[in-house]
Amino acid sequence: MTTTDPDAPGPDLPGPGPLGTGSSGTGSPGTGRGPAPAEITEEAPEGGESGRASLWDDAWRDLRRRWTFWAPVGALAPVTAMAAVPRLFTARGVNEGCDPNAAALGPSAAHWFGTDSAGCDYYAHVVHGARPTLLIGVAVTVFALAIALVLGMAAGYYGGILDTLVARLTDVFFGLPFVLGATVVLVAFPGHGAGAMTLVLVLLGWTTMVRVTRAQVVSARDADYVLAARLLGASDARVMARHILPNALAPVLVVAALNVGNVIAGEATLDFLGVGLQYPDVSWGLQLNQARDALAAHPHLLIFPAVFLTATVLSFLMLGDAVRDALDPKLR
Repeated sequence: MTTTDPDAPGPDLPGPGPLGTGSSGTGSPGTGRGPAPAEITEEAPEGGESGRASLWDDAWRDLRRRWTFWAPVGALAPVTAMAAVPRLFTARGVNEGCDPNAAALGPSAAHWFGTDSAGCDYYAHVVHGARPTLLIGVAVTVFALAIALVLGMAAGYYGGILDTLVARLTDVFFGLPFVLGATVVLVAFPGHGAGAMTLVLVLLGWTTMVRVTRAQVVSARDADYVLAARLLGASDARVMARHILPNALAPVLVVAALNVGNVIAGEATLDFLGVGLQYPDVSWGLQLNQARDALAAHPHLLIFPAVFLTATVLSFLMLGDAVRDALDPKLR
C-alpha cells in the first residue's frame, strides 16, 4: 500500500502572471478564470444580419439555376433598352417621316412592322411606346412601395390607434375599383399626361403593399433580436431601419415585382379605353386603341403592340414568381 507524506511538496503550479492573472496573462484581472467577456454594445443584437445575408445569398444561388428567372430577364432587357435609348433601335423619332400615301401598309423591308393609319413607321412607334409604358409601371411601383414602407412600418410597429387609422384608410382605397376609379378621376381632369397617370395609379395601387408590409413588421417586432436592441437603448427609428425592415423586406419586394406588371396592364387598359395618354403621346395601349377599328383589314396594327405588351407583363409576373419561390424555402 502506498502512502503519501502530507509534508511533501506538491506539484509545480503556474504562478500568478502579470496583473494577477494566470501564467498566460490573458484572464480577467485578479483571477485565473479565463478571458474577460467582450464588452456589450448596441451592435450585439445584429445576430439576424448573417441570417439575412445567407437568405439573399441562397436566393441568388437558387435564382441563377432557374430558367423562370433568366427568361423574363432576357425578355425585359431589350424592352428596358428600348425605353432608355430608343435611338439604338430606330433612327426615326415619334411621328417622323410620316407619308399619308403609305398609310396602313403591311410589314415590308422598308417598314418592318408596317405603317399606321397616318403613314408613320409602326416599328418606330412600338419602340418609342416602350418608354411611357415601362416608366409609368416602374414609377407607380416605386412610389407605392415608399408609401407602403412608411405607413406599413409605422402601423405595424406602433399599433394602437395609428394601426387602426391606417387599416381603415387602406380599406377605403382598397374598396375602389382600380380601372373604374382611375377612369372617373382621369375623365374629370382632361389634358393629363404621364405625370397625372402616375399619380392616379399610385393613389389606387398602394394598398396591397401596405398590408403586406404591416403583416411582416408585426411578425418581426417581437423577435428576440428586436427586444435586445430595445433593451440596449436603440431608438425606434434605428430598430425599424436596422433590425425590422431588412427582415420584412423580401415579401414586399416580391409584391412590388408583381405590381409592375399589373400597373403596366392597367395603364394599357386606360389608354385603350381612351382615358389614359392622349395623342401625340405614344404608348402600346394607345396603339391598341387606334387599331381596334381596323383589326380585320390591318391586323398588324394590333398584333405588334399586343405582343410586346403581353411579353412585358408576363415577364414581370414570372420574375416576381421566381423571386418569391427563391426567397421562400417552403417553395423550393
